[in-house]
Amino acid sequence: MTISYQSTGTPRAHLAGFPSLVVEGVEGDRTLVRGPYPSAPRREIIPPHPQHAVRTLTHDFPSEICGWGAHPEYEIHLITKSHGSFIAGDHVGTFSPGHVSIMGPNLPHDWVSDLPPGQVAADRDAVIQFTDEWIRGCMELIPELQEVGDVLQQSTRGLVFSGATAWRAADTILDVVRSEGAEQVAHLFKLLALFARSPAEDREVVASEWLGRPTDASSLGAVEAGLSYIFENLTGDIRLATAARMAYMSEPTFSKYFKSATGMTFSNMVKKLRIAHARRLLDTTDHAIAQVATMSGFHNMANFNRQFLSEVGTTPTTYRKLESSQKPPPEVFSLGRRAPVDD
Repeated sequence: MTISYQSTGTPRAHLAGFPSLVVEGVEGDRTLVRGPYPSAPRREIIPPHPQHAVRTLTHDFPSEICGWGAHPEYEIHLITKSHGSFIAGDHVGTFSPGHVSIMGPNLPHDWVSDLPPGQVAADRDAVIQFTDEWIRGCMELIPELQEVGDVLQQSTRGLVFSGATAWRAADTILDVVRSEGAEQVAHLFKLLALFARSPAEDREVVASEWLGRPTDASSLGAVEAGLSYIFENLTGDIRLATAARMAYMSEPTFSKYFKSATGMTFSNMVKKLRIAHARRLLDTTDHAIAQVATMSGFHNMANFNRQFLSEVGTTPTTYRKLESSQKPPPEVFSLGRRAPVDD
């Protein structure tokens, strides 16, 4: 199968057909190394467009819009070329051409390709974004869309598709990207139906049940303020009092709504995001363990080792020495568990 689509990026000799790899300026069989990575997750702002309910784009890697971050919109994502690692919540996995996923609201995510320093994978990503408010409104007006409810719920933990579903979805994703108006919305509904009707063996929920969809405005406000604060200060000093103040709530009220929306305490959320970032650094850099700890917001090695062991099931030093196939799968730790209620 060959997939091609228009690029608005840097002119190049040709656009590679999916799933082959083309990087600008690379000659011969040069060894690919890990590309750049963000120092901390960031909050992404996706401005709404008054004439468009759905945002679509393609982009190269590296790109100024790439990075570990989160946003309130759902994101359907297709990798068309290159190999590398991706993170969704507390899950760290690998990807190759044809990687199809949907990331739910506020779930931190990123895809990092293995590329020579300074090189570019042209048109690596095809992206579709839409809001929860819009799709829920469509479901209320169009009863036939109710079948996509499970997919939306599972996407809050990151949903990755494989097999025949991924291959068919890749074509449909690009149909959405290349079209506009009513035709674009029709292609999106077709894609969501494909996801909803996919067999169990073609879908995988990857992240732990650590971030649910807020159920009311107060919970949403607490999550928005809390996550924005965490993302902006992940490697520094994070205080519950500051997060509560940003949400215009008292500390007890903020804690109640934050836990109601996420299923865990604010402090546990901070720990999970920091450990997820530490795993990312251990997988993608050669930094010393002490440096990884500091870059992940841990300024005490004993505490870092203890928290990492508790969350991952092995020490950072042992984790780094393991082959990818030997590393503890994220599904076995924290899966479905909820933090105890604070006294």
